[in-house]
Amino acid sequence: MRRTGLALILVVVVAIGRAQSVVERCPAEGIVLRAADFSPQGIILTYFDGAALWVYDIARATRYPLPETTPCVSNCRLSPDARWITYLNPRTQGYMKMRLDGTQRTPIMDIATDVIWAANGELLVWTPDHRAFYQPEGGTVEQRRFLPTEGVVTIMGDWAIQIAPTAEDFLRYLVNLNLMQQPEAFVQPMLLTADTPYFNAAAWSPDGLYLAFVLRAEPDAAGLRGAELALVPLDAPQIVPLTTFSAAGAVRINGASPSSLSWSPDSRKVAYWVLPMNTSDPAAVTGQAFLHVTDVYTRETVRYCGFSTSEHTPNPPMLVWSPDSSHIAFGGNVEGDGRGYLLLALNVETGQFTELSDGIFPALGQPDVLAWGYKP
Repeated sequence: MRRTGLALILVVVVAIGRAQSVVERCPAEGIVLRAADFSPQGIILTYFDGAALWVYDIARATRYPLPETTPCVSNCRLSPDARWITYLNPRTQGYMKMRLDGTQRTPIMDIATDVIWAANGELLVWTPDHRAFYQPEGGTVEQRRFLPTEGVVTIMGDWAIQIAPTAEDFLRYLVNLNLMQQPEAFVQPMLLTADTPYFNAAAWSPDGLYLAFVLRAEPDAAGLRGAELALVPLDAPQIVPLTTFSAAGAVRINGASPSSLSWSPDSRKVAYWVLPMNTSDPAAVTGQAFLHVTDVYTRETVRYCGFSTSEHTPNPPMLVWSPDSSHIAFGGNVEGDGRGYLLLALNVETGQFTELSDGIFPALGQPDVLAWGYKP
């Protein structure tokens, strides 16, 4: 794919609602045991072995495996109303949906590599040959709307992130899918950043209004190039910096997974891990990673110091929000306690970490929490 001759949108970096200093929330107790009336309730999907998805019922403090499921990460998608999840049926290899307790299982797509909940009751389907189309849930083949996908790695509505090679590097662009179907002279992608491992995470907000992404920072005082969190409002695309970490020293945001930024369901906050860089190689950084949350409206960033992890490479723990956007769940190992991975929940307002359960199993290499939704 060539970018020669295209009318590029120049990278415009604006400081709307200037990024604020990092605020720390450090409760007196780092991690507390859950109370009987812990709230919010619902169901958390995670693993307690390597064979299946498991339910953790918060209200009952019980857990059980779901039959005819296998471990998954990116291809298990929580519905926007937090009441359904997609999964791949290991017997038929078709995509299904079910309630979070495993009931009401329903086929939704025979052949696909991923099925994503989209707006207006549609599904975004990726095929094994890297084609993508929108189709109403329960719709027919005739209702499919195929999309241009050359170089495209992720889609939201009419927008996509596209990767294109240059002589020296690969670059990430924000593109409008409608314009991609126009003559080349009218294509106007926005350059986001280089597609550099450990510096290429991005995620669309649930309401489809924003793209949050990791932006490579300028060198810090020690000459290390770290990362910052940035935002693009899709109604008026421009790059809005949300953080200024490098002013105090270069950091790495999350890990090698490009899909690791975690939006709150109300589309207000983004959660991620931050690790100070002590070497120019992001895969060789050592030390502790701390959970951070940035409010995209106030530009406030909060650092939560009641828990940290040294298990951050290639990826730190996956972060999953509660449906009411008040808590974040993840699997974490408290070093030195000999108990293995715990199911933890962070109250983002108070900064308090709560142990909901022990025994989380690293089914696919790390102790992932997949979803937090409503109980039927």
